[in-house]
Amino acid sequence: MPEWLTVSTLLITLSIFFLRVIDMSLDTIRVLFVVRGRKLLAWVLGFFQSAVFIIAISSVLTNDQNVMTIVGYAAGFATGNVVGMLIEERLAIGHIHLTIVSPARGVAIAEMLREHGYAVTELSARGLNGMVSLLHVDVMRRQLDVVDKLVRETDGEAFITAEDVRPVRRGFWRA
Repeated sequence: MPEWLTVSTLLITLSIFFLRVIDMSLDTIRVLFVVRGRKLLAWVLGFFQSAVFIIAISSVLTNDQNVMTIVGYAAGFATGNVVGMLIEERLAIGHIHLTIVSPARGVAIAEMLREHGYAVTELSARGLNGMVSLLHVDVMRRQLDVVDKLVRETDGEAFITAEDVRPVRRGFWRA
């Protein structure tokens, strides 16, 4: 039996894979917390992430760099990035800025969002085919689906973009 097919090598490869998934998941979430200015959480995640990384890389280097352990390491890296992104999406921590462009129903969208407790800034703008309403709404990320549904119910043709923001000071944030 080839060395790379032994039970021992496969177990080590799986261990490295799962360590790397944990490592990269923590790293991905940590970076997102750094961007959002969450210092303590970034520090805690960085501490554990680096400890797991050292265990994973040590396992690769002490196993004669067997092809299977390298594959496990690389696959764990790639998978960990995706798992970290999925975890961060589920946590939905932080704020998001929505820009809503509506050619005909902007006032109705703004009124409906205000009725639901959201602060909306309205602007008139010129689009490709004439005048449009440009609405700015800042919400908690976990409220994105609710706001999107409200907008779609009022104007199915509205164009919506979103970007992460960090509140600096003041303003209205629906809690």
